[in-house]
Amino acid sequence: MYAFILRRLLCLVPLLLAISFLAFCLTAASPSDPAEVALRVNDITPTPEVIEKTRQELGLDRPFFERYLAWLGKALQGDLGTSFVTHRPVARELARALPSTLALACVATLVVLGVGIPCAIVCFVREGRLADILVRALIFLGAATPTFWAGLLFIWLFAVHLNLLPTGGLEGASSFILPACTLALPSLATYTRLLRAGMLATGQQDFVLYARAQGRSPLAILLQIVRNSLQSTLAALGMTLPKLLAGTFVVECIFAWPGLGRLCVTAIFNRDLPVIQAYVVLMGLFFVLFNLFMEVAGALVDPRLSGRGSAGRKGKGRPDKSRPDTSMEDRA
Repeated sequence: MYAFILRRLLCLVPLLLAISFLAFCLTAASPSDPAEVALRVNDITPTPEVIEKTRQELGLDRPFFERYLAWLGKALQGDLGTSFVTHRPVARELARALPSTLALACVATLVVLGVGIPCAIVCFVREGRLADILVRALIFLGAATPTFWAGLLFIWLFAVHLNLLPTGGLEGASSFILPACTLALPSLATYTRLLRAGMLATGQQDFVLYARAQGRSPLAILLQIVRNSLQSTLAALGMTLPKLLAGTFVVECIFAWPGLGRLCVTAIFNRDLPVIQAYVVLMGLFFVLFNLFMEVAGALVDPRLSGRGSAGRKGKGRPDKSRPDTSMEDRA
């Protein structure tokens, strides 16, 4: 397992470098001059002399690869640049908004798991019946609804009409309900469908028939099927977590949530390129790390994925099934 994790960590290094290079290229390919943008957002008249001086201060007069290596060296030390608008370190701005976004994404993940797993179990137990059809129809209807429209409907129903929940902002535990449910809707149908399909495939395996022949309780068999079906959904969950983080910008704008998504939208309107660049790199880092975590979790659930399942069985006196058994021919 340690060798498996080490191999995955070594593979992450070139991937993270590629993500940082692409993020730097995207900001460098912006049609607007960063020096002029920095001047305009601070209400300074961008004369040619002032623009040239600003370019020298920002290091934009240097070659492209030299600027990238300088930025990469500072980024490895935690320095992601300075915001054009607030003139504060970008790392400090991200650190201020990150906890709110992480909390919202974690609550949305709990909603996906807390609703998706029971729905998948109901669909599996009542396969092809009314409960299965009704649950899947409701989930897919919610997933087909655009996120911004679902958020507005939730605000109208639960905040304006029923006056049960706050309309926006981070004021307490109740403030998480509406944005978390809105954020979880697109991922709920995917997770439920994958888990249901995995359970249906696992239910046809020989060990399930053997467990039923042994007279085990239906609940024990169901738990065993769920456990052996998690492998197909762990990869989807690994992509769901960073997608929830990256997809919060719509929800945060609707519910006035003080998080990374709202910070990025504000930076896009203000052409705050250092913040946008750092946001892209941070989201790429989250995607890579969550995928690594889910790969390790999948290897723990199914040791064959880490390569130790087959290696651990070799040399223990078991026959190699890849070769034909010639013992009867030798006896003859």
